[in-house]
Amino acid sequence: MKRRLVAAVVCVVVLLSLGAGLVSVLSRPDRGIKISRGTGAVAIIPITGTIVSGRATPGFFGSGTGSEDVMERLRQASRDPAVKAVVLRLNSPGGTAAGAQEIAAEVDNLRKSGKKVVASMGDAAASGAYWIASRADKIVANPGSLTGSIGVIMQTQDLRGLYDKLGINTRTFKSGPYKDMGSPSRPVTPEEQDIFQGMVDDIYDQFLRAVSEGRKMELDRVRKLADGRVYTGRQAQKLGLVDELGNLRDAVRLAGRLAGLGPDPVTTELGPRGFWSGILSGTLFPKGFGSAFPDNKTAIWLICPPCLPPGSEGDTLRFPNS
Repeated sequence: MKRRLVAAVVCVVVLLSLGAGLVSVLSRPDRGIKISRGTGAVAIIPITGTIVSGRATPGFFGSGTGSEDVMERLRQASRDPAVKAVVLRLNSPGGTAAGAQEIAAEVDNLRKSGKKVVASMGDAAASGAYWIASRADKIVANPGSLTGSIGVIMQTQDLRGLYDKLGINTRTFKSGPYKDMGSPSRPVTPEEQDIFQGMVDDIYDQFLRAVSEGRKMELDRVRKLADGRVYTGRQAQKLGLVDELGNLRDAVRLAGRLAGLGPDPVTTELGPRGFWSGILSGTLFPKGFGSAFPDNKTAIWLICPPCLPPGSEGDTLRFPNS
């Protein structure tokens, strides 16, 4: 019985190894897009779920978007001469500041290469997702899309009551007074509150300037709109945060016109790999199944408060200008 089990495991490993090689060949990002000579295409790149830096491929344990995956697709679009424009299909409540910044910087690079970029908002494109959208040439939203939420949030947990009930005692040995900032075993000190708030304020200022530059709006005007609140797509258009109202098809048509392809361009989707191809290629859980849950509890989030990741409840550092 044991020999049969070992043999079965060996066979599975061999098959997975062969499949990984096949997937790596079939899913290489540099294959290019087959378009008739003299024409071009609009590439659609989805950004779905919580945005984090690194890789976070959708799987059985939830969904999200890793900045490295999106950056790779944006670079592919930049290199491919067949791609004349890109539509970013955003359906995300936001994510970490660093993750949004990395994608936004790559969007800037894509536009500098001469490609047009249109952001298309689905159910939501808020906070960090709006940071990314603001770097596009144009933004298209459904009237009922949720967007805005321009602000920064960082939270700590105070679990002393729970620890007392469980009989858990914590002893900390640290090299400096602030090395255990945010520890759930003790309250935040006034000095630490100032440090945390300074970090939040700094990234908030970066957010404001990114939106101001991308949307060509006065910084003071952006600041008045950036109190953390969420807007509908129709409200956002009236406020200048969105250019046009429409669905994904409308965004594609707009991208086609901006790129000189006409209102009915050829499209191709540069989307994430499927679950099994991710397993076989080693990109789904490159560090084991535990990597399905990004370890970014200490990150600074640009996200709609109702959509905060599990386990983030606790003492909330205040929103800037809220």
